[in-house]
Amino acid sequence: MGEPGPLIRNPQQAADTAMNPAEFDNIARSERDLWWYRGMRRILFRALDPCLGARNIGRVLEVGCGTGYLSYILEKDRDWQMVPLDYSRKGLIHARSMGLERPVQADLRALPFPPATFSLVLAIDVLAHLPHGDEYQAAAELARILVPGGLLVVRTAAFDFLRSRHSQFVFERQRFTRSRLAGLFAGIGFRMLRCTYANSLLLPAAIVKFRVWEPLLRKLPRSGVAPVPMWLDRLLYRPLACEAGWIGRGHNLAAGQSLIWIGEKAA
Repeated sequence: MGEPGPLIRNPQQAADTAMNPAEFDNIARSERDLWWYRGMRRILFRALDPCLGARNIGRVLEVGCGTGYLSYILEKDRDWQMVPLDYSRKGLIHARSMGLERPVQADLRALPFPPATFSLVLAIDVLAHLPHGDEYQAAAELARILVPGGLLVVRTAAFDFLRSRHSQFVFERQRFTRSRLAGLFAGIGFRMLRCTYANSLLLPAAIVKFRVWEPLLRKLPRSGVAPVPMWLDRLLYRPLACEAGWIGRGHNLAAGQSLIWIGEKAA
């Protein structure tokens, strides 16, 4: 397994912005087949594809790429020129092992690219790892490196009351509501195309697990990324597949464990 590609910027090794390094191997073992990853990718694509329209997609940046698996899928299946970027070198080692040739180690709050470099930027489950207040600087950087008319796609954890032992384990620092996420980008030159919650049908079970069961057990933080029996995997995937169909038909969901926002930079 080789080292990552060009190290464009050497970020400060501060623990206040990174995901728990122990989680990268868990993700790498699970993200291809586990129900949550398959279902959330399906939802993401059904929300994104109508916004793409007839756009000519040039260079695409994925910030907070983790292991780079999403970049790998988009480069392989859609022939997009992907640039996977993460704060952690450990994640980028996984990205390099999949054949991604342009992994970049950098801080989302100080992206090492000239203005108007990318036609599409993906920020998937990364804002939640920033300390409160730093999301404004990150949003400004995302706007800076997008071309006029470019698309920004953000997915993040929703609702503070859904914080869990997994949230603590991966060093999640904040969660968002629809109004808060939309407001973050409204004042910096974006036109919102889509904003919807996701992973909604399983919300009642999540509330019981995170607010009742886990506090009763009083166990230490631990990863929630783990394989499950095939029958359970199929059962848990079905609600996400239903949501993908609903969202793909242009409908939004009023609450959920995740939040998807898609916007266009003003021309």
